[in-house]
Amino acid sequence: MPDQKLKDKVALVAGATRGAGRGIACMLGEAGATVYCSGRSTREHPCRTGFYAGRPETIDETAEMVTRHGGTGIPVRTDHLVPDQVQALVARVRREQKQLDILVNDISEGEAHEWKPFWKLDLDKNFRMLRNGLESHIITCRYAAPLMVEGRGGLIVEIGDGDTLEYRQTLFYDLVKISVSRLAYAMAEELYKHRVAAVAITPGYMRTEAMLDHFGVTEANWREGGKKDPNFLHSETPFFVGRAILALAADPRVLEKSGGLYGAWTLAREYGFTDVDGSQPDLGQHFDFEKHFRTFRQTAFRWTVSRPAPVPEKKLAPKPARKKHS
Repeated sequence: MPDQKLKDKVALVAGATRGAGRGIACMLGEAGATVYCSGRSTREHPCRTGFYAGRPETIDETAEMVTRHGGTGIPVRTDHLVPDQVQALVARVRREQKQLDILVNDISEGEAHEWKPFWKLDLDKNFRMLRNGLESHIITCRYAAPLMVEGRGGLIVEIGDGDTLEYRQTLFYDLVKISVSRLAYAMAEELYKHRVAAVAITPGYMRTEAMLDHFGVTEANWREGGKKDPNFLHSETPFFVGRAILALAADPRVLEKSGGLYGAWTLAREYGFTDVDGSQPDLGQHFDFEKHFRTFRQTAFRWTVSRPAPVPEKKLAPKPARKKHS
């Protein structure tokens, strides 16, 4: 059994049904953690709407995988847009474990983005995605953070996309992904004195269940997908970003990284971990994110802080000399 670095730790993975959330939950379990796997899709309540409608993955299955990997998986059906449900979830963690050491927010927008100018977007759909991908994260942090603060330590992870501030092709996709990174930075400021770190992490090109289906391959023959997209040959399993979070959670100096935005591949170089197949995918070296996003730009604009030029200090005229009275 792998080194159980997190044997006495308790984690909550919000959005653990599939993809990165499932991979993260499993790797925390492999390190011995107790992992609460939350989401809306269960065997009794499968997903019927949105991008993942009809998919078979459930939090029940994820929790069982966590346990098989060596941890303790606990599924809790939760709609993270409903504050009362999130509050009840955290109350259960408090009641059963008395602590929360790791929180991972991996709830996605839940629908396919429209790659078109913002003035042509369906507002109802896109505001719904903004709520799913950002508001759910804020609600979860709002109720989970107090338990972590009481424990005087811990790690909050926001899962985003891209370790750059470049524009991400379409308005709402950009807003969601930039905002979760900013959320980590903002929380880091307020949590630092309580020794709770908050970071944003982006996975690389993941071979999620949906992506394998998209390419018509399985994990056994996934390289065949490279015939359709050569970049797929540089992909990684969802367990890779899970090992990135494990490395941070096990690092006694993780607070020094608080507020940062990191690629899973960057952390792999620093901490020396590999994917489950022994490889060390490095999307950052293969794929220049900033160059990629620049190809979609129409201008040379950069997201920088512009400050007005300082106003020249006015030189005051010397005071007239006082006349001496005779």
